[in-house]
Amino acid sequence: MKTYLVGGAVRDELLGRKVTERDWVVVGATPQQMLDAGYTQVGKDFPVFLHPKTKEEYALARTERKAGQGYTGFVCDASASVTLEQDLQRRDLTVNAIARDQDGRLFDPYNGKQDLENKILRHVSAAFSEDPLRVFRVARFATRYHYLGFTIAEDTLELMRSMASSGELATLTPERVWQETARSLMERSPAVYFTVLSQCQAFEEWFCELPSPPDPAYDALTKSATSGMPLENRFSTLCTGLTEDAVKSLAARLKMPNAVSSLARLAATLSCHIDGQLDATTIIAMFDAADAWRKPERFSALLDVFTVTANARGIASWEHRNHILLSALEQARTIDVKAIIETGVKGPDIKAAVRDARCEAVNHVLTSEDATQK
Repeated sequence: MKTYLVGGAVRDELLGRKVTERDWVVVGATPQQMLDAGYTQVGKDFPVFLHPKTKEEYALARTERKAGQGYTGFVCDASASVTLEQDLQRRDLTVNAIARDQDGRLFDPYNGKQDLENKILRHVSAAFSEDPLRVFRVARFATRYHYLGFTIAEDTLELMRSMASSGELATLTPERVWQETARSLMERSPAVYFTVLSQCQAFEEWFCELPSPPDPAYDALTKSATSGMPLENRFSTLCTGLTEDAVKSLAARLKMPNAVSSLARLAATLSCHIDGQLDATTIIAMFDAADAWRKPERFSALLDVFTVTANARGIASWEHRNHILLSALEQARTIDVKAIIETGVKGPDIKAAVRDARCEAVNHVLTSEDATQK
């Protein structure tokens, strides 16, 4: 029984990147031997065990044979006779098919170290095409290592194109596609993810509502990453030119979290105000639509999205407009609804009175800003 560190931990050590997670493969062992050694079995589809002390994952070496559609349609052999080389052969990329033993020796039967040095993402074998999720995984790896100069090997890109044209991408679950997308969005060059998917004709299958790269929306996405914005802001930069219905359709297909979809819908419906006419009535309607009264933090996030969008589109007037909106919201939020009710206003007249008072507060801001500009 031999144990090897494999996958991302070895890859990132060789790249000099911080290793955050370690995965191990065990060769020559049976599930019972692992249990006898104090490991806890957690894998349902194939034997994966947690170390009794470190709780890191130890998987028995295995081979996989395609037996159905999608990324779950595999039959696994995790018998003690499976070799390390056979286990590494089932992995997606050569840079992920490097192992290191406990003495520090590297096992690299598919020349992953050379591909790391040449900054190439290359599939290990033709079995790559059996798992459609790998199209999105490779796009994510291309995104993660773009800053180091990594590119996808042309034959791998061609294989990804053939996988996209086969219809197998439709068999993926929304949760897995969104997981790869969300992780890519949080990298420093997230636009690369969508560019790669577009290059291999995998974009339309899952993201047909979004503008195809290149588009100014992807420049805004890049700026949002540079600014360190959270996930919902980054995704919303791609939605500023869409209709609300388009965002709803996209959100439903990907089953994205509500925090992401709600801000994206606002970005779509209110993006006309990035460079449209602003008056008190329009501004109050904007605040109402965004529920800025109860959720000022979300409205602030929306303005952050509009800031990077305006910068990407070269809208120089946005900085001043952003200042007006923030000042207007601050003043409008000072209106005391309770005090208005105490004046004797009743029923539906209350809402109208509050709106009038808020419009007056916003008009005061607009008047002051006009005077300052003059």
